[in-house]
Amino acid sequence: MAVIAEEVNLAGYTTLRLGGPARKFVEATTEEEVVAAVRDADDAGEPLLVLGGGSNVVVADGGFAGTVVHVGTRGTERVAAEGDRVHVRVQAGEDWDPFVARCASDGLAGVECLSGIPGRVGATPIQNVGAYGQDVGETIVAVRAYDRRDRAWVTLGRDECRFTYRNSVFKGHSRYVVLDVTYALRESEESQPIAYAELARRLDVRPGDRVALKEARDAVLELRRGKGMVLDPADPDTRSAGSFFTNPILEPEQLAELERRVAERLGPDATFPRYPEADGRTKTSAAWLIDRAGFAKGHGTGPARISGKHTLALTNPGDARTADLLDLAREVRAGVRDAFGVELVNEPVLIGVTL
Repeated sequence: MAVIAEEVNLAGYTTLRLGGPARKFVEATTEEEVVAAVRDADDAGEPLLVLGGGSNVVVADGGFAGTVVHVGTRGTERVAAEGDRVHVRVQAGEDWDPFVARCASDGLAGVECLSGIPGRVGATPIQNVGAYGQDVGETIVAVRAYDRRDRAWVTLGRDECRFTYRNSVFKGHSRYVVLDVTYALRESEESQPIAYAELARRLDVRPGDRVALKEARDAVLELRRGKGMVLDPADPDTRSAGSFFTNPILEPEQLAELERRVAERLGPDATFPRYPEADGRTKTSAAWLIDRAGFAKGHGTGPARISGKHTLALTNPGDARTADLLDLAREVRAGVRDAFGVELVNEPVLIGVTL
């Protein structure tokens, strides 16, 4: 039976350690409990927040005046095989990094470069979680969800999920509640081809090479720890929501404006990171823009600050409020806009607040 409580402080359920109380808090450990709690909230016409590991949310200081369903479902099973691919179905409440660790130890390749990412499995398809050259959209073959609009269980295949950079059919609205996710992983002791230049350098291989799964995982964890991106209670720099801003994807005219502003601000020979997209647009680095706009690691005049290890992470070292964090985010966003004409977009989901 689901455990129901009132006025539960949500700060204890987010990696930022920020957020006020939930009017009603439901701890659901089975699929049936999750759906029942969602239906009860919908029937009562009250706001609903489905919460997993709390690693990608910013919750208002005033909390949430509705029902929070904390998804704690567990279970992982192999459900099919197709050539050298194994289909693994994982319940939404499973913690993500322990699942990745099991895949690496069991000889299942495809998610090893996503090591060290906090949160739970159910969140991974929502924003098409990715890092170091891998996205979950590359391996997800099906997502089972509860459709709140039609009050029915549905299964969406990869194409129906409409995965793009940090986006999917699940993001930006609350129609679907993810129940489980099925991944197609390759049976191998070797990683997928190493696609990310920084990771290839750390591994001392060429982009496109493969390495042992454990070697790839260990290297990713090492890189992430160096950026404060692996949760550590002893390290205030890890008290964040990960990357706070997504990497901008620019139209040709926006790219030309950025080129002009970079030359004007940093000199005619200055260059910036650029990664061509298949649709003719160009992705650039939010971290580079933030740094060159004058926001160094550790920047912050209030209780919230930029991580001392990575300019993309905004942190709560211990006594910040959500309002403090948002003030810092607005300062950074405005600074980048003024310097380079690029509008940064937040990656975490904002609950009860706006940026």
